[in-house]
Amino acid sequence: MNTSHVSVAMAAGIGLRRGLLAALRAAPPGQFDFLEVAPENWINIGGAHGAALAELAERYPLSCHGLSLSLGGSAPLDTAFLQEVRGFLDHHQVPLYSEHLSYCSDDGHLYDLLPLPFTEEAVHHVAARIRQAQDILGRRMAVENVSYYAAPRQDMDELAFTNAVLAEADCDLLLDVNNVYVNSINHGFDPHRFLAGIVPGRVVQMHIAGHFDESDNLKIDTHGASVKPAVWALLADAYDRFGAQPTLLERDFNFPAFSELVAELNTIRRLQHEASIVREAVAHG
Repeated sequence: MNTSHVSVAMAAGIGLRRGLLAALRAAPPGQFDFLEVAPENWINIGGAHGAALAELAERYPLSCHGLSLSLGGSAPLDTAFLQEVRGFLDHHQVPLYSEHLSYCSDDGHLYDLLPLPFTEEAVHHVAARIRQAQDILGRRMAVENVSYYAAPRQDMDELAFTNAVLAEADCDLLLDVNNVYVNSINHGFDPHRFLAGIVPGRVVQMHIAGHFDESDNLKIDTHGASVKPAVWALLADAYDRFGAQPTLLERDFNFPAFSELVAELNTIRRLQHEASIVREAVAHG
């Protein structure tokens, strides 16, 4: 079993998507550092796909990013599912499990990540559920800031809501840099100020992805395109503030030649390296 720890900085990863399986298995060492999997898509999977997961998990560290826990939902958490996730994490020695700061169920799965109201009540509700999930998992988890296009209620802004949840739940943050950018355009705030306002010490991993430009003031988070220059610039800012945290390149469909994805992974590594040089220089005066 591969026991490498993906929470070490200066790591660039990619999502384990079935459309990329052949390319990932054929990739020479060094093209990517870790793989991210959605555990609900791989728990108890056998056959050829199960064999491929086992092979890749022997060669690369895994990070797990859930899709269906519905941390902000009203129905009780699926504790049986969480026990299955814990078994998967333990079996593959996965150091990080993350989920979305959103909800995706209401008497059934809604197949979308829906925004929470930015209220004190929602803070208390979702923080309690995160603590319950961490107790069952037997480890800290991270929550991801999500893209959203309308908010049901905003007694506070997204930044204040996010910081309040992190503090009350005592959990970590998976910082999705593309989501910060998309939300900043769609809802009219400064993305760099958003990064500056996140409480230091909570960010343990980052995501970066492409999006679709519907118009100058409407961006759609798709994970189906190349990363935009403005998002790369925001990632560099995030590294300056939080250090070169492990970063995942998200690509879920419309896959290009694998060499194009490797080029984006190399951009991640270059920005991580540049940020590390600056931080080291500052540390040594």
